Amino acid sequence: MSDPRDIVKHSGWIAADVPAGPVTLPAVLVEPPCGINELMTENLVVNMGPQHPSTHGVLRLLLELDGEQIVRGEAVVGYLHRGIEKLAEHRRYNAVGTLMDRGDYVSGIMNELAFALAAEKVGEIEVPRRASWLRVMMSEINRLASHLVWYGTMGLDAGAMGQFLYAVRDRENLLDILEDVSGQRMMFNYVRPGGVVNDITTTAEAKLRTFLKTIDGYMEEHSALLGGNEIFQGRMRGVGVVTKEMAVAFGITGANLRASGLSFDVRRDRPYAAYDEMHFDIPVASEGDCYARYLVRMEEMRQSIRIIRQCLDGMPEGEHMGKIAKVFRPPAGEAYAAVESPRGELGVYLVSDGTDSPYRMRYRPPALYALQLGEAMLPGLLIADAVVSLGSLDFVLGEIDR
Repeated sequence: MSDPRDIVKHSGWIAADVPAGPVTLPAVLVEPPCGINELMTENLVVNMGPQHPSTHGVLRLLLELDGEQIVRGEAVVGYLHRGIEKLAEHRRYNAVGTLMDRGDYVSGIMNELAFALAAEKVGEIEVPRRASWLRVMMSEINRLASHLVWYGTMGLDAGAMGQFLYAVRDRENLLDILEDVSGQRMMFNYVRPGGVVNDITTTAEAKLRTFLKTIDGYMEEHSALLGGNEIFQGRMRGVGVVTKEMAVAFGITGANLRASGLSFDVRRDRPYAAYDEMHFDIPVASEGDCYARYLVRMEEMRQSIRIIRQCLDGMPEGEHMGKIAKVFRPPAGEAYAAVESPRGELGVYLVSDGTDSPYRMRYRPPALYALQLGEAMLPGLLIADAVVSLGSLDFVLGEIDR
């Protein structure tokens, strides 16, 4: 049997604590234990969801855990399936917007706009300039409201509570403006082929100008409350890293792509509506971690505020709806149109057979690609890090399941 001093040396105890001379092992310890550093236990399989506060919707994560570390994970979707693509084949063109609202239900204006742009391409419809400016302004108001939801829930995922209440305060003001113009707080049905349903009202304009007087200061408060918190930074920096190559391989767009160092934005690179008349910057980061995605979205909110001010002060005169038949029957053909939604490139591929309903409508959901990336990120993460990593990707299950 080996010298008991060897056992002491390899156990991490202080050798000076071992008495000189012969050392007698206790009667029950006849030899040193074997395999202490190779202790193995069975992995635990856990269902996280489909209804769980950190999944931001009805998402089921099937996780295999070794302690608190994820060995492998699988995202199970389909709990919120609405059949939007198939239902669109049985709706007139001006009624498909109600279906699009129920995809990415946090940014319905941009969903409606993507379909309207595709229908206008097929039907060769000219949209009035004022309608294009209204589309841009309402889209950016909706983008700001959507990012505030992400900002508030991102704090909750990381353990911060207070800033969520401030985010809801600002979002409520934005929803009041959207309701004033469209009549709804969530399912707007505002953008139609040819233009928009309503012009901006005087009360909505007054509310928006009041909001713009305070939002710059509030944005600085938001940044200080969450981004300036050392605990939040510790939870986010270096976690959930996505390289540029990985983002491209998974087809990622939007803030998730720009946080990995690739500057692509549909508003700038493939302008639509009136974005070619706007001045704004595209924030980009290179780290690709959760904190980089946080910084990019915070700056995107500031740029949305900048665009809203331009729209409000420079709104052209004219009609808010173009000339279009009451029953719209575009000629047979096909078209693809995309917008920069809060989650990335939201595209609609539309096929017309000359009737008053689409022959086929394909909905490209950017959140689906983000979720696939999130699933690939899971192995090796702790459960707590998986929560903030998935939350930083900002997906909406209505758009994924559609």
